[in-house]
Amino acid sequence: MWEISFLELELFFAAFWILSRMILWIRQRNVNWNQEAVLLLMYINIAVIIRFTFFPMSHVNGNVQPLVFDASTAFPFRINLIPFVNLFDYDNKRDLLLNVIGNTAMFIPSGIILPLIYKNLNSFWKVVATGTMISLCIEIIQLPFSVRASDVDDLILNTLGVAIGYGIYAAVKHLRR
Repeated sequence: MWEISFLELELFFAAFWILSRMILWIRQRNVNWNQEAVLLLMYINIAVIIRFTFFPMSHVNGNVQPLVFDASTAFPFRINLIPFVNLFDYDNKRDLLLNVIGNTAMFIPSGIILPLIYKNLNSFWKVVATGTMISLCIEIIQLPFSVRASDVDDLILNTLGVAIGYGIYAAVKHLRR
């Protein structure tokens, strides 16, 4: 059995992020602070996505539970490929709303930030396709973790969030002209 805490993963992620940015600054001998601010927003967005997509929602003694890989419980994979089958399978409306709003809202910043970072992502369809691929990668990575389930509904809701985010980005861009 292998387990990693959110703090351990976040510290590794932060160290990797800082080191890679510093190497780039040294190589370029220049720091574009506006670009770094946007990249920092994406870093924060990724950290939030990692927290809520890989670590159990429940807390024990106020602590986020670790991500656990146990080969004996990893198979068969927990996967749902049929849209909207599990979406409404909640005991109460609060949990349903938390799932729908949470899966959508955590990807809205991606739809705003991706076209700011990558100038080639200059259309709705390019941003939505990129967001869908990011979400699909997350769902695939979740497969071997028995406390997580890969669900096409999450993919749909995450993609909806990216689309809403891009809509906000495009509206603000239009208003600024």
